[in-house]
Amino acid sequence: MRYLDPKNDFTFHKVFGQHPHLLKSFLNALLPLEPDAQIEELEYLPSELVPEVLQTRNSIVDVRCVDQKKRQFIVEMQMLWTDSFMNRVLFNASKAYVKQLKIGQEYHLLQPVYSLNLVDDTFIKDSPEWYHHYRIVHALDTDRQIEGLEFVFVELPKFRPQTIPEKRLQVLWLRYLTEVGEKSAEVSIDLLAQQEVRG
Repeated sequence: MRYLDPKNDFTFHKVFGQHPHLLKSFLNALLPLEPDAQIEELEYLPSELVPEVLQTRNSIVDVRCVDQKKRQFIVEMQMLWTDSFMNRVLFNASKAYVKQLKIGQEYHLLQPVYSLNLVDDTFIKDSPEWYHHYRIVHALDTDRQIEGLEFVFVELPKFRPQTIPEKRLQVLWLRYLTEVGEKSAEVSIDLLAQQEVRG
C-alpha cells in the first residue's frame, strides 16, 4: 500500500481542510486549551484573508476555522523554517483578529485567535523543546495575560513519542505527522486503530 505524506500541502489540506471531525480532534490535542474550553464544533472559513484596503497585503493560510464560541483557529504546515515565517504567522493571526469586527461593532465582541504552526524543521537550535507556546503576557508577572492572540509552534524533527496518558491523542497525531510518509511500507497499529487519526 502506498501512503501519502500528511505534511504535503495537498494531503494536509485533504485531511484537515475537508474533515472537521479530524481537525477538531487535532486542535483539541495540540492546542493549550483548558478541559472546559475544548472545541465541540467547527466551521471552515475561507483560507484567503482578503484585506479591507486594496493596497494592503493579501494572504492565504492552510486552514482557517471558527468554533462554537466564535474563536478562530489558523493552522499552517511549514516544511522549511525561514526568518520571515514567524512574522507571517503574526500578520495572519492579527489580520484574522481585526477582521472579526464590522464598522460600528463593539470591541467586546472580539474572540481569541489561535495560530497552530507545524514546522518540519528545527529553528531553535539550542533547546530540546519541540513545543513552543506564545501568549501576550506581562513582562514581570507572566500570570497576567492580554487575551486575544495565542501562537503554538511545533518543531516536528525534535518530537519523540512519549508515554503520557493524558496527552495520548497529542502523541498519536504527532506520530501520524512524523512517521507516515511516501516511503512508509507500513503504519503502526496504534495509528490505524485510532479513528481520529485516520484521514
